[in-house]
Amino acid sequence: MTSTANFPLRLQLVYASGMAGWSILVNLIGVLLPYFYLPPDNAGWQPLLPQIMVLGVFSLLAVITSAGRLGDAVYDPLIGQWSDRSTHRRGRRIPFMMWSILPSVVTCVLVFMPPHETASAANAWWLGISLVLFFVSSTTYIIPCNALLPELANTPEARVRLSTLQQAGFTLGIVVSASSNNLAAGLFEWLHLGSRREALQVAIAILSVLAGVFLLLPVLFIDERKYCTAQPAHQPLFKAIRSALGNASFRIYIVADFAYYMALYIITSGLLYYVTVLTGQPESFGVVLMASMVGVSLLFYPLINMLARRIGKKKLVLAAFAVLAGVCASVYGLGHFPAQAKVQLFAFAALAAFPLAALGILPPAILADIARRDAELTGENREGLYFAVKYFVVKLGQTLGIAVFATLAVLGKDPGNDHGLRLTGIAGAILCVMALLVFLRFREKE
Repeated sequence: MTSTANFPLRLQLVYASGMAGWSILVNLIGVLLPYFYLPPDNAGWQPLLPQIMVLGVFSLLAVITSAGRLGDAVYDPLIGQWSDRSTHRRGRRIPFMMWSILPSVVTCVLVFMPPHETASAANAWWLGISLVLFFVSSTTYIIPCNALLPELANTPEARVRLSTLQQAGFTLGIVVSASSNNLAAGLFEWLHLGSRREALQVAIAILSVLAGVFLLLPVLFIDERKYCTAQPAHQPLFKAIRSALGNASFRIYIVADFAYYMALYIITSGLLYYVTVLTGQPESFGVVLMASMVGVSLLFYPLINMLARRIGKKKLVLAAFAVLAGVCASVYGLGHFPAQAKVQLFAFAALAAFPLAALGILPPAILADIARRDAELTGENREGLYFAVKYFVVKLGQTLGIAVFATLAVLGKDPGNDHGLRLTGIAGAILCVMALLVFLRFREKE
């Protein structure tokens, strides 16, 4: 197995570009989906889904996104196992990544192209089907891509470095996706489009194509056969899953990850609402907020790398969960703190920067450590399966996070009626505390 010392920096950056492309697509979905289909009163277009409650508890948007994610989650272990067992001449991972790029880009655009301009059952069916297709396509890229990480880096330090670049790509994707409203505002003026919703659709299409270019770079320039020497795995799927779940460190890891991603997607889904409803700022301020958060988080990257070597990854992860719990809880008071609205939002972004940086860099490196240790003990290279099970659990967390947000938003998501939005922060804080308590049991040295 080759270390990143022999994997050139230019190719490390190329590898990270794949994460940037994937991040653009998933964050377009994560940030804009609730806002696009159930806009607040001041957005400029009508809701596109019927505002009904299923079983008296769950909003229709929550049910649709949950069903799409759960359907895709079943597919995760399959793609992980298929890539682990692949004998393709270009390697185990790159071919899967190559064939998934065009479907990922096209289906991301289709998610935001419902057939009707007002709420309808047809829009609900369109959203459900296009989401499933997008999730399956993007999963086919990201699980093999992440499975390359432990194959390209064979020491804990090398894995943290490569994971850091990967996280930088992810944060770049967040900023690019957050610029969608700014781009839409410009397109609305330049192209004299008929509505703000149409301008946003054009902006999403442009950013999706850009994401496709980023996704393509690792496929074109990384020679998997040169830098990875792992052999195809041979265990049957269910036996391999049982074996992975039998790893106590891995079980603790995925439970904590589940709680974290559920909290993260509650807050991510609400970000535009926090800007426009809780603090009364224009939509365009969202990209300023995200850029500030990313800019501050980048300052933490060298510190996280250094501290991970000196005190270990576990302590940093626990500290990140604690800080993020406080950041989530602060949502409840946004707009009411004794400071200007923009000051409150910038403080929110600055405080969130450290936990988002640490929890973006360290968990993938920790999972890579677990996967490499497993390969040393068993002789089976099952990196794809480990990341597939992780993403299965992450998607459950994301699904429930979006569902919780959409359900709480029904209790109030508009100016003057925002109680539901404030409760989303409390829900996120509780989940971060749960993640911290679970991860306390993780034994890093094992």
